[in-house]
Amino acid sequence: MGMSYRRYLSGNRIYGCSGCKTHLATIHTMISRVRSLSYPSTPPRLPPGRSAHGFYPCRHSTASTGRAYLFDTVVNVVEGEPSDRQMTTGNHTVRDIYCVKCETVLGWKYDYAYEASQKYKEGKYILERNLLVDVQ
Repeated sequence: MGMSYRRYLSGNRIYGCSGCKTHLATIHTMISRVRSLSYPSTPPRLPPGRSAHGFYPCRHSTASTGRAYLFDTVVNVVEGEPSDRQMTTGNHTVRDIYCVKCETVLGWKYDYAYEASQKYKEGKYILERNLLVDVQ
């Protein structure tokens, strides 16, 4: 495997990984804010070569709620394998996304929405607010 280069963003407000402050997105790529989010009860899939021991925060073991942001584009993330999940807005095919540097689970990417009213989410990213910091 080669060396991984990270992208650095510029702008007034930059969101970064709470674990390592790696740049992820700007406020200009934010589509909407979600006040309450119901997480799937199934844990995310591991990226290749990772073990489950100590890798995920406990919030993935049961359903919980929290604030999240929907973004059009996100940088410096690695996408996991696709899986179908039943969420509060219906059934979706999603991929968990991880920080490219510290491998923290940050949220997910919508690959496919089964309901017509949710098609606008396809190709978009959810980042959980409690896993983000303002970087400047």
